[in-house]
Amino acid sequence: MGSKLKIVTIGGGSSYTPELLEGFLKRYHELPVTELWLVDVEEGQEKLDIIHALCERMIKKAGVPMQVYKTLDRRAALQGADFVTTQLRVGQLKAREKDERIPLSHGYLGQETNGAGGLFKGLRTIPVIIDIVNDVQEICPNAWIINFTNPAGMVTEAIYRHTNFKRFIGVCNIPIGMKMFITDVLQLTPQDELKVDLFGLNHLVFIRDVLVNGESRFDELLEGIASGTLSANSVRNITDLAFNEGLMRSLRLIPCSYLLYYFKPKEMLAIEMGEYYKGGTRAQVVQKVEQQLFELYKDPDLNVKPKELELRGGAYYSDAACEVINAIHNNKHTEHYVNIPHTGHIDNIPSDWCIEITCTLGHDGAQPTPRITHFDEQVLGLIYTIKGFEVAASQAAISGNFNDVQLALNLSPLIHSDNDAELLAREMLLAHEKWLPNFAATLRDLKVSGEK
Repeated sequence: MGSKLKIVTIGGGSSYTPELLEGFLKRYHELPVTELWLVDVEEGQEKLDIIHALCERMIKKAGVPMQVYKTLDRRAALQGADFVTTQLRVGQLKAREKDERIPLSHGYLGQETNGAGGLFKGLRTIPVIIDIVNDVQEICPNAWIINFTNPAGMVTEAIYRHTNFKRFIGVCNIPIGMKMFITDVLQLTPQDELKVDLFGLNHLVFIRDVLVNGESRFDELLEGIASGTLSANSVRNITDLAFNEGLMRSLRLIPCSYLLYYFKPKEMLAIEMGEYYKGGTRAQVVQKVEQQLFELYKDPDLNVKPKELELRGGAYYSDAACEVINAIHNNKHTEHYVNIPHTGHIDNIPSDWCIEITCTLGHDGAQPTPRITHFDEQVLGLIYTIKGFEVAASQAAISGNFNDVQLALNLSPLIHSDNDAELLAREMLLAHEKWLPNFAATLRDLKVSGEK
């Protein structure tokens, strides 16, 4: 790719961008980003301006020859790009608030990547990501797209199922958080080699083994978590509840925190309903944090990523993103945890599924680790269920068909009534109309039927 490196970040006005830039600056000696283009939409112009100015100050302080640009013209920015990162939120945090509040108003979990909330985030996001893919195929077809936009698993599934673009990798910070947790509790040093065998779907991953300098230390880690002496929750936006000891011992797997939505749905719903009735949801908390962050970002004397950004969630986000880019650009053949199609590598799931798994990354992209070729049978049913939901959701995002939305909702284990699925589909489609152009005909029909 040459010594010069151009990266285009779509959703450049995000509060996360300083975190991403910090990651590039720390790695400049091996990842020489000479151009960073921040792209956003008209509604995000003010935030884009603030972020761009902060990035210029951060680059100046770092003393590296990097240029940062801002634009609302995505196609112009993509000219000559080596990597394209996507970190967008269609409808911004107000849309997330609806994703959370509307399901809760009907007694269902409201969460931005699971259940009804996750579905509607996917319905808004997938068509936009496909448009970006189409532009990349036309303008910079050799670029890699590294997607951080949630729901990352659903988005990755949609791209590989509904386009022919193959240079697309979905990235999530959850596995990195789990790895950092392991590093801390096992008191590892920078000299120790840690390998984590992780498998499943995005926000539905399990750790099967932990290798330190080639030796498994999984049993002591599992014992600590199962007995309650260790908390494995590395996710700031999920309530810290312990998984049942018997479950942990019978699974002999370490689940990520998002599995609480499936192993403790009653408890998680009770907590979120309590927050809802007190007038607060996670989206509202995040909006306040983000408002405070942008006030900090405006300070002309601020030239580093502020500590307060950690309150936003997304810990280790830059490490996940930058290390994936670094591994591909420099052909490092290092291990990372990404969302890709496994193309038959796993012997007991359909060959066309996209999964999240430990992979080796280099110039040719990601290859699943040879250490994992089989998904553990005891969690296979849940994985099949959620993958069915993801596949149906990606189809609904493409078709804009009401019945496809209903099907996806009914396939989610967090929705317990087909009548409620229809109710949620109607109400949420109407609530998100502005951000669902694919559903224009469906929405016209819904309005007509509602007037009768």
